[in-house]
Amino acid sequence: MNRMAQACVMIFFGAAVLRASVTDLYLRYVKEGLRPFLIAASLLLIAVAVMTLWYELRPHADAPEDRHEHAHHEPRVAWLLLLPALGLLLLAPPALGSYAAGQAGTALTAEQDYGYDYPPLPAGDPATTSVFDYAARALFDKGQSIGNRRVQLTGFITPGPDGQPILARMILSCCAADGRPVKLGLAGDVPTGLANDTWIQVTGRYTDRVTRDPINDEEIPYIDVESWRQVTAPKDPYE
Repeated sequence: MNRMAQACVMIFFGAAVLRASVTDLYLRYVKEGLRPFLIAASLLLIAVAVMTLWYELRPHADAPEDRHEHAHHEPRVAWLLLLPALGLLLLAPPALGSYAAGQAGTALTAEQDYGYDYPPLPAGDPATTSVFDYAARALFDKGQSIGNRRVQLTGFITPGPDGQPILARMILSCCAADGRPVKLGLAGDVPTGLANDTWIQVTGRYTDRVTRDPINDEEIPYIDVESWRQVTAPKDPYE
């Protein structure tokens, strides 16, 4: 692979990253706030590649031996750099779901209980909040900041410790590689007959019922479900 070929690969790779960044595809890999950095990095790759092509294609006044040095080749294995770019362009991998949730313990651990004062829930009935926020209030605030208010949560179905369906949502620190599940048991009107990774929206109230995650032995709180409905997966599947 000569320098012109390397520049073409860089343009191809930069274009693939740029395409993922200007669509919602990047949300399968990283948090939403990283989009500007991805766009900047892809534009930088393309700019460097274009400058390399311009340098290689412009007339050179070098001696023949100098031109021979410019034409040296790199190992052919460098062409493998095309594979990640092809993956971005041709494949749309699914977001982390029930399989990933079943392989990891719940992300909420006893070490995270710092005794915070939780702010009031959002206005409205029911109050729309995240799986993470409800689970943290249920575990660490013992539901005091929830009270008797109804809450509405959205997540996907995954098998619980007892084989019954539970609600889960993956959270990211940076990217999908560090994704961890927040798990929530379902009491009351428990959904039945749904396949794993089915997205649902549940409405319910706080209950002090908890169970243990067999993977890391941390507590999993429950929600007392009053109603639920199947929904499409959100644009950003992570919290």
